[in-house]
Amino acid sequence: MRSHQIMIVEDEEIVVADVRASVEKMGYGICATAASGEEAIRMAGSGRPDLVLMDIVLKGGMDGIAAATRIKELYGIPVVYLTAFGDDELLQRAKVSEPSGYIMKPYRDRELQIAIEIAIYKKRAEERIAKVERWLATVLKSIGDAVIASDQERRVTFMNSVAESLTGWKHDDALGRKITEILNIKDQDAHDLESHIAEKVITEGLIINLLEDRLLVAKDGKEIPISDSVAPIKGENNSNPGFVLIFRDITERMRVEERLREALASLRKALNATIQVLVSAVESRDPYTAGHQARSADLARAIAREMGLPQDRIDGIRMAGSIHDIGKLSVPAEILSKPSKLSDIEFSLIREHACKGYKMLKDVASPWPLAEIVYQHHERLDGSGYPRGLKGEEIIIEARILAVADVVESMASYRPYRPALGLEEALAEIERHQGKLYDADVVAACLNLFKAKGYRMPNA
Repeated sequence: MRSHQIMIVEDEEIVVADVRASVEKMGYGICATAASGEEAIRMAGSGRPDLVLMDIVLKGGMDGIAAATRIKELYGIPVVYLTAFGDDELLQRAKVSEPSGYIMKPYRDRELQIAIEIAIYKKRAEERIAKVERWLATVLKSIGDAVIASDQERRVTFMNSVAESLTGWKHDDALGRKITEILNIKDQDAHDLESHIAEKVITEGLIINLLEDRLLVAKDGKEIPISDSVAPIKGENNSNPGFVLIFRDITERMRVEERLREALASLRKALNATIQVLVSAVESRDPYTAGHQARSADLARAIAREMGLPQDRIDGIRMAGSIHDIGKLSVPAEILSKPSKLSDIEFSLIREHACKGYKMLKDVASPWPLAEIVYQHHERLDGSGYPRGLKGEEIIIEARILAVADVVESMASYRPYRPALGLEEALAEIERHQGKLYDADVVAACLNLFKAKGYRMPNA
C-alpha cells in the first residue's frame, strides 16, 4: 500500500532535513521540497502530495499563508503550518486559509505525527463526503421530477435541471434567493400557497402532499399544472434546517385523463342507447316486466344513495336495475302474462332469466359489473337464493341492493297472476328477514327511505 506523500515548504535547509527525518521515521514519504511560495504552488500542481507542511515566512514575494490559500483553491490539498511565528495578526490571517493544523517550532515528533494523521484523516473524510454529495447531486439532477431545496430562512440551496426548466430560473441565479421569488404556486382560485406551506413544514415538521389543482407560474408567466409534495429536511437532534419540494408537470397526464373521460362518456352514451333498446324490447313483450325494472332501478338507486355509495356505483346500480330482468326475453310471453298460478315447469323457466340475462350481458363493454349484478340479484345471504346459491359477502353489494328493491317492488305492485300485496307487506317481508335473506344495512336504508323520508316509487 502506497505511503502518504508529503511536501515540505521551508527555506532553511537544516530545518528541511530535520523535518524530513521526522516524517520518514513516521512512515510517510517526502515527494518534494520547496523554499518559496511560488515554487510550492508549482510543485504541488505537478506532484499532487497528500499533505503540505508549510512554513509561513518564506523566500520570495509570497509568504506561506498566500501559498497555502492558493494550493487549497487550485488542488484541494490540505496544509499544516509549521512555523516559529505565532502573533495574533498572523494567526488571524492563517485562520482565513482554513489550515488542517498549526504547529509552533520547536515541535515534538509526536505533536507533528498527530497533526499529520488528523489532517490526512480529515482529507479522506472530506473526500468521502464530497463523493456522496456528488452522487446525490447526480441522482437529484437525473430524476424526472423537479427538486428544490431551501434552508430555514427559505432561501434556495439546490435545484435540479427539471426545476430549472419548469420555473424558468437557472440554478446559479436561484441560489440564495427567497424561494417565493423562484416558486410561485397557486391553486385554481389563484391563491398563493407557498408561504403557508413553507411555514407549516418549517415550524411543524409536516410532510405535505398537495392536491392536483395547483398551478406553477413560471418566470415568463406561463402557468403549468403540477402535483407536488413538501417535506422537512431533518437535521441532528431532530432539528429542521430547511425543506425540500418535489413537483412534476402533469399537463400531459391531464390531457390523457381528459381523453379517457371523453372516451368513458362516449362509452356510457353508447351503453345507455343499448340499454334503452333492450328495455324497449322487454316492454314490447311484457309491459309489466318493463315497469317493474324501471321502478326497481329507481328504488335501488335511492337505497344506494341513502347508504352513501359513490356516485359512479350508484349509476351502475341504476343501469343494472333497469335491465335486471332482461333474461325474460327468453321466456315465452304467454308464461310471463299468465293470469293464473304458474306450474313448476313454468316457474323453473322463469328462474332461468338470471342466467340468461348474464349470458346476454357478459360481453357488453361497461364500466360497471352489469352482467354480474343481473346474475346475482336473486341470491340470498343464507345461500337459499338462485341460480348459484351464493352466501353473504360472495354477493356483491350492488346485487344485494337490487335484491331488496326487486322484492319490495314485486310485492307492492300488481301482477297478472295476483293482485298487489301492498307496500306495507313488502316492507314487512324485508324487515322480517333482515340479516338472513337480505343485507341488514340495505334493508335499514330502504326502510328509512319509506318511513322517515317519504319515498314513493314512481307510477306505484
